[in-house]
Amino acid sequence: MISPLLHLPGAVGGDGIDAPVAAHYGSFNGEQRVLEAGEGFVDLSHRDVVSVTGPDRLTWLHSLTTQFFDGLAPGVWTQALILSPQGHVEHAFEGVDDGESFVAHTEPGAGQALVDFLDRMRFMMRVEVALRTSETAVAWRPATSERGATYDLVPRERLEDYAAAAGPAAGLWAFEALRIARGEPRFGIDTDHRSIPNELGWIGPAVHLDKGCYRGQETVARVHTLGRPPRRLTLLHLDGSENRLPPHGSEVSVGEKVVGFVGSSARHHELGPIALAMVKRNVAIDAVLTVDDMPAAQEVVVDPEVGLHVRPQR
Repeated sequence: MISPLLHLPGAVGGDGIDAPVAAHYGSFNGEQRVLEAGEGFVDLSHRDVVSVTGPDRLTWLHSLTTQFFDGLAPGVWTQALILSPQGHVEHAFEGVDDGESFVAHTEPGAGQALVDFLDRMRFMMRVEVALRTSETAVAWRPATSERGATYDLVPRERLEDYAAAAGPAAGLWAFEALRIARGEPRFGIDTDHRSIPNELGWIGPAVHLDKGCYRGQETVARVHTLGRPPRRLTLLHLDGSENRLPPHGSEVSVGEKVVGFVGSSARHHELGPIALAMVKRNVAIDAVLTVDDMPAAQEVVVDPEVGLHVRPQR
């Protein structure tokens, strides 16, 4: 779904799965400052949109996902995951219920697989699942003093009208730089087929610990109780002497030993080049890492000693 906002002045298209929307509109550093000031919006209309309708939708999603959907109030945005029986993340989405339908967005190209999985799990439940990407676009607005950051679901034919009212537009490079700085992982970019929620900081935002059974819950609960995820997400502050960013999937090393991989990277207007990486839990948080022949320092996202905080509460 190529965004019509690529026709805005200065728009430069993104790369890879983000090619259908603007990477920037002429100044990604300036666009970061605009977003940090609580102004403007980001075009995320390339993300897939999925709807779940029917009277059983919330109790059904409650039984399938990591999130507490039972009694979800209209207008409240929530994150959720669907796990494999072994606890690995298979689907990730964020959405809102309007009292009749739950509408969610997920990564570009991931919507059909999510729809297919949900359709297989309907059985006798009164629900209908549909891919709505062709009808509905996603946009993001930053936090202000009156409200937190929010997603907007926009009829696709009205996206240009939305942009005219919500501007100024900021590109995906600015959005990604601020996301990475916050330590928020992106499914399929900062994760791999082995990722479990405990490694990614998703316990809390996307995983509710006080709910009934769901697929993969045993792994999540066991790792949370023991407090020792096998790997951990970390924020890397990259050496800025070279004008480049590490490619996705670059190896992260301590000396000669490979200890992880890089997910997403960006240039932050204050922090310089940064990245998110998945590394082994036992990598010291003060260890200097090497990424694509560049030294990198760490900033903790997922605490490797989280168990020291969890166990005393039990």
